[in-house]
Amino acid sequence: MTPLFTDNSDLPLVLIGGTLCNARLWQPLIAHLNVSSVVCLTLSCGESATMCARRLLAVLPPRFMLVGFSLGAIVALQIAADAPARLAGLALLSVNPLADRPENAGSRRAAVRAAEAQGHAGWLSATLWHQYVAHASLGNQRLHDLLCRMAQETPTETFARQAEIAISRRDNRRALGILTCPVMIINGAEDAICTPEHHRLAATGAANPAWITLEATGHFFVLEAAERTADVLHPWIKESLNAHQHP
Repeated sequence: MTPLFTDNSDLPLVLIGGTLCNARLWQPLIAHLNVSSVVCLTLSCGESATMCARRLLAVLPPRFMLVGFSLGAIVALQIAADAPARLAGLALLSVNPLADRPENAGSRRAAVRAAEAQGHAGWLSATLWHQYVAHASLGNQRLHDLLCRMAQETPTETFARQAEIAISRRDNRRALGILTCPVMIINGAEDAICTPEHHRLAATGAANPAWITLEATGHFFVLEAAERTADVLHPWIKESLNAHQHP
């Protein structure tokens, strides 16, 4: 059932995707959200979360609701740290709020080189597909092909920048503790990349978060279960709009 239309023209919903993602990531979710104003962003504007946050804040509206997925959630956390007053609501999807381990730098850069040599789609299928989704979704060829298509559409230069964002990311959990806007944290129960423990750490750092775990989903729950994800985000959107209209 299509939800009631929500006019959020005064408070756009800004969606930041993750590594090897583009706007295709959000299309099923947007269809279920049924809101009037949505901005989809691909991470290609810098080689650190700090640089991306600065460049995005320069072009985004004065106030907005912000949703970040995976690496996009890392940049969303940086935006929360740099400009908390700009956020009317923050939702973190498949997030790891910790700084990256120094020993990961070499493997991340090697992955970019391997993907360039093998083709992004083939490399993702061979190395990441089984980590990206829940066990029940492994036979979902349509989902597999969508993830591979987004990867293939991502230039190697963009993938390299995304790797540097991951390598240089900061632990911004302190920013969550001072946010006064509604905070939503969502994870897939079978996510082996950004685990339930990572989300517990994010939730612990926030002042008054809502934290939802979606069963039988993995890292890409936003595609595995778009309607369930929308059902979780609807009350957060309503709360953010109400808080904005009645501060």
